Amino acid sequence: MKRLDHYWYSQNPVAWLLLPLSWLFCLVAMLRRLLYVSGVIPSYSVKAPVIIVGNITVGGTGKTPLLISLCEYLNQNGYKPGVVSRGYGADIDSERLLTSDDDAASCGDEPVLIHQRTGRPVVIGRDRVAAAEKLLEECDCDVILSDDGLQHYRLRRKLEIAVVDLQRQFGNGFCLPAGPLREPVARLNRVDMVVYHGKCDKHYQFTLRFDEAVNLQTGEHRKMTTFADGPVHAVAGIGHPRRFFTQLRELGLTVYEHAFADHHVYEAGDVEFGDNAPVLVTEKDAVKLRRFCAPAEPRGRPGNIWVVPVTAEMSGRLGGDLINLLGQGG
Repeated sequence: MKRLDHYWYSQNPVAWLLLPLSWLFCLVAMLRRLLYVSGVIPSYSVKAPVIIVGNITVGGTGKTPLLISLCEYLNQNGYKPGVVSRGYGADIDSERLLTSDDDAASCGDEPVLIHQRTGRPVVIGRDRVAAAEKLLEECDCDVILSDDGLQHYRLRRKLEIAVVDLQRQFGNGFCLPAGPLREPVARLNRVDMVVYHGKCDKHYQFTLRFDEAVNLQTGEHRKMTTFADGPVHAVAGIGHPRRFFTQLRELGLTVYEHAFADHHVYEAGDVEFGDNAPVLVTEKDAVKLRRFCAPAEPRGRPGNIWVVPVTAEMSGRLGGDLINLLGQGG
């Protein structure tokens, strides 16, 4: 049976059948935002500016790599950023400050990846207001990046950044469950920055670059071009796996595709294919696969799982304009 999201990127009978529910979802989403904006439902501020990095669609847009690059940019320009995240799949009862010992199974894949890549404090929790307060109480931070949460209006924000994937954009243009939209497209008119993932002439855009892979067991580094001499298995449990596969092929690699659902919980057999071909995985998947990859023994056979770190290359004005907006009053 096909998953519902299979029908989100075209006009088809299944989507049309779900349109009444989609209209209701749209109406509720707009009404909910209006109630928060008007103050009928209270929202709460914290003692540092909050920057939301989110999207109006379900599924991968490249939001996490962009947030990592923005966090690093702010850090390099004199700010002390911290991150709050829902921690999808996290096994927690209250807000939690991540440590270097935390893993994706208990804290969620994206928060662990953000913490590992940036070295900045990350707090996870269902209540983003409480998470932001804990971050400020326990860490030296002067700006907060919220990983997703564009629709979490209870937490007041200084700036809103919406990420749009140029490949898939808004699908069939319908709200859930008939399409991928969490809110109508008109919501983009009210955010501070719309950042497009892909090469384009838009005001703000970014692309993803990967130059090398790192062995998950030994830490060895290899240029991506060295994998072009034979086939590779590409494993991706992210919002848009096909983008990962396509980028590998654009580097000249012969790819066997293995796509899993976003936030997939891996078992060892998921990355065993009965041959000696290298297995390339995304960083988001790697934080969950490390438990299958004990450090190599001095005389042991090294593993063949390679993580492909990705860097979001931002358009020239994106970082500077973000800091300018951050410095404005209001």
